[in-house]
Amino acid sequence: MKDIDQSIAKMLREIRESRKISQETLSFDSNLHRTYISQLERGLKSVTVKTLLKITTALDIEIDDFIKLVNDDRKTL
Repeated sequence: MKDIDQSIAKMLREIRESRKISQETLSFDSNLHRTYISQLERGLKSVTVKTLLKITTALDIEIDDFIKLVNDDRKTL
């Protein structure tokens, strides 16, 4: 099973890129620092639920849908 931080990182990056949103725009929309977004996307930081809610709102995805994607990714090798 994959590490949770790596699965979150992968999903954040994939969703952000699929929506053609830069890290800078996401940081502005979620009121977080761009370097923090970068650290999350590289799996270097763990995210709190409160912060994840800010990010998923900015990405226009429901937090429960995001968590399901992360959970599905963790089940892969």
